[in-house]
Amino acid sequence: MSKILLVDDEVNVLRTLELTLQHKGYEVCKAQSPDEALAAMAECRPDLVVLDVMMPSGTEGFQTVWRIRQLEDAALKDVPVLMATGIHEHTEMRFYPEQTDGTYQPGEFLPIQGWLDKPVKPQELLDKIKELLG
Repeated sequence: MSKILLVDDEVNVLRTLELTLQHKGYEVCKAQSPDEALAAMAECRPDLVVLDVMMPSGTEGFQTVWRIRQLEDAALKDVPVLMATGIHEHTEMRFYPEQTDGTYQPGEFLPIQGWLDKPVKPQELLDKIKELLG
């Protein structure tokens, strides 16, 4: 079964997502910071990453995506990334390409493969993972 790396600074969120994924047979690795996430990439070698945008000191999820995309190991740097964010609860700012003026196409806006709004609904998470992993 596929390996999923969950990256979130909130322990309760990690645990909830972990249980959801394990129940469906996924192997789960976890990280609570960008540095832990990069270390886990090498150790766990995930098939997909679910990455929080807002971590302890800000929007570290964005920088983490770029750090993943700069990895030397091609198998790791090209892993699909699904970002989860609760920022929409706090601001009208939107990061979705379809909510822009049409300048950006999916994957150009930010080198990720999908978005989820937090709180993440378990079925939406499972559906998106299935879509991305085929």
